[in-house]
Amino acid sequence: MIKAHIMDRESIRRALLRITHEILEHNKDVSSLVLVGIKTRGVYLAQRIAQNIKAIEGIDVPVQFLDVTPYRDDVTRELPKQNLHLDVADKNVIIVDDVLYTGRTVRAAMDALIDYGRPATIQLAVLIDRGHRELPIRPDYVGKNTPTSRKERVAVHLEEIDGVDEVLIVEE
Repeated sequence: MIKAHIMDRESIRRALLRITHEILEHNKDVSSLVLVGIKTRGVYLAQRIAQNIKAIEGIDVPVQFLDVTPYRDDVTRELPKQNLHLDVADKNVIIVDDVLYTGRTVRAAMDALIDYGRPATIQLAVLIDRGHRELPIRPDYVGKNTPTSRKERVAVHLEEIDGVDEVLIVEE
């Protein structure tokens, strides 16, 4: 059951544009940036941020994707790790995800990145920060802080996958 409609297409666009400007202010050397989107929706958000950077700075920032499932500490079965060729050594990596909740997905993403080399820095950009952290992880760039209860779920729908841009709070 939908409890609240908290972002529409325009508010998502504005949030990502603001995040892009904050990234550019914080990272003077854009040539060393790599955006790593966490599958699935984080990849599309990372691509949109990269498009914004291209429009503002005229520079193509690489966008890579990461499936963190094999690195999660709350998955009981053994999964094969990816055989990707992420180029993160000595780069300023920005992990991009749709919703930050307990922090376990981000911790898994950091573990995965280290398998591909040692980044100069790792930063975190999220569209929604809903709280309830179980690990000491804090985003560097946030589209919207949305306090929720543990009984609620934040549903991010993106045009590329779902045919519409919106963020909903759904009662479980």
